[in-house]
Amino acid sequence: MNAERLKSLHSFLSENPDDPFVLYALALEYMAENSQKSEEYFDRLLTAHPDYTATYYHAAAFFAEQGKIEKTRKIFETGIAKLSVTTDHKALGELQNAYQNFLFELDE
Repeated sequence: MNAERLKSLHSFLSENPDDPFVLYALALEYMAENSQKSEEYFDRLLTAHPDYTATYYHAAAFFAEQGKIEKTRKIFETGIAKLSVTTDHKALGELQNAYQNFLFELDE
């Protein structure tokens, strides 16, 4: 976790508290060292910005690592549904592959 980057991101957030990119960047920044903060930012993103599709891949990976299986499944399924109606076929394929790997690891 980079203290300067965190300081900058929090400054950006105070200027624009609902910016999905800043929320996303904070969720990613906190992933390694503060899972509670990361979870708060991912949850905020998924609730307030469900169309910010970049969130789904990393949020699903994060919650899978936290052992939150049903939450992970829901995030994957919601993200795949959201990306299915966009033209971002690459992101859709990556999310579908990650979901298949997740299901394989669960032996489903």
